[in-house]
Amino acid sequence: MSASPRSTDAANLAAIFKAYDVRGTVPDQIDEDLARAVGSAFVPVTGATTVVVGHDMRPSSPGMAAAFADGAAAAGADVVLIGLASTDQLYYASGALGHPGAMFTASHNPAQYNGIKMCRAHAVPLGAESGLMEVRDRVAAGETPTAERRGTITERDVLADYAAHLRSLAPVSGRRLKVVVDAGNGMAGHTAPAVLDPLDLDVVAMYYELDGTFPNHEANPIDAATLVDLQARVRAEGADVGLAFDGDADRCFLVDERGELVNPSVLTALIAARELAKEPGATIIHNLITSKAVPAIVTELGGTPVRTRVGHSFIKATMAETGAIFGGEHSGHFYFRDFWRADSGMLAALHALAALAEQGGTLSELLAEYSRFVSSGEINSTVDDQQAVLARLREQYAGSDGVEVDELDGLTVTHADWWFNVRASNTEPLLRLNAEGADEATMARVRDEVLAVIRG
Repeated sequence: MSASPRSTDAANLAAIFKAYDVRGTVPDQIDEDLARAVGSAFVPVTGATTVVVGHDMRPSSPGMAAAFADGAAAAGADVVLIGLASTDQLYYASGALGHPGAMFTASHNPAQYNGIKMCRAHAVPLGAESGLMEVRDRVAAGETPTAERRGTITERDVLADYAAHLRSLAPVSGRRLKVVVDAGNGMAGHTAPAVLDPLDLDVVAMYYELDGTFPNHEANPIDAATLVDLQARVRAEGADVGLAFDGDADRCFLVDERGELVNPSVLTALIAARELAKEPGATIIHNLITSKAVPAIVTELGGTPVRTRVGHSFIKATMAETGAIFGGEHSGHFYFRDFWRADSGMLAALHALAALAEQGGTLSELLAEYSRFVSSGEINSTVDDQQAVLARLREQYAGSDGVEVDELDGLTVTHADWWFNVRASNTEPLLRLNAEGADEATMARVRDEVLAVIRG
């Protein structure tokens, strides 16, 4: 891959170093020169003596992973290359081996993108407030530490150990299920066979071929358009459940036996109930745009719900502070204390399969008790002056009868029968609306009222 002379200049670095990772287009924003420089900077920032490195199926990923390894080795760290991997497989390697790690992936982004997700030892996040910007600043300064001893670079296959570990955390037994799995030509095509094939399942594979050009659809299951093929196949096969993964397979979305999408908040509530059954009274984390059913159910089951901002670094930090056993986000990210507080879409899927296999009903019947409200889903609006719009919304709703307003993350307005949250995007001129109501009419009314202000 040809190197871009501007990949390590300050303006480009400011654009591609995000809150939680590095991400941009190849090769104009991200190239092997950048990857090598980041590898070199990563070692002194994390104090790593050994680094684990994985990569997804994008055409540029192997070369960039190798360049990162070269930079890290030059800085004195030994490097363990785990090769093709899902992001949660990289977290497994970081946790099980006890080393900082780097994963080359752009997750659900289109084919022209790539990126780097990094963590400290035991899968502890490396984000904007925990070292990522120090990596950026070292790269910008052109710091390329050269150690007296160059590190070694070795290869290690952790796929089987990763798969066995996940199955140990959520054993699946009971009746045989028919499961359709849409890997979206992403890394679930690599991990799903290792995890699921040993189980008593009838698996129907869709788009397992690893192809970073995404020839069938984008591997972004939060976009309903990418689920159409899976929904049709579940109905055609008469399957019990459908699983859809994003490009790096750290997120999972479920489709029930009717071909209907399962709200991630409902899956959060189901997994929370399962974890609380194992550890009564435990703490469960939910972000502030998760359904209000989640804290209600956790409380009913004797657990302690704790509300956080949106974003994996906030959830993981709060899990560490509170000793929480589990955390869930609306975006299909699910975090497990026994998986180093990291997120794993595959482990969430195993919990759903285990719960379904243990009883005789359908998935929609199993989940009915966890689905109590109607959600709008996330609605994005392009807004030039985000803060001015948030101020107008605050003025409109603050002081209204029966309404509470808070600003933990954007603006959240809560009523007994409904709530909404509006947040500004960190990277784009967007406002993101999530609304929920006791019924469809209530949700639609609140959604439309708020959108009228946002877009007015």
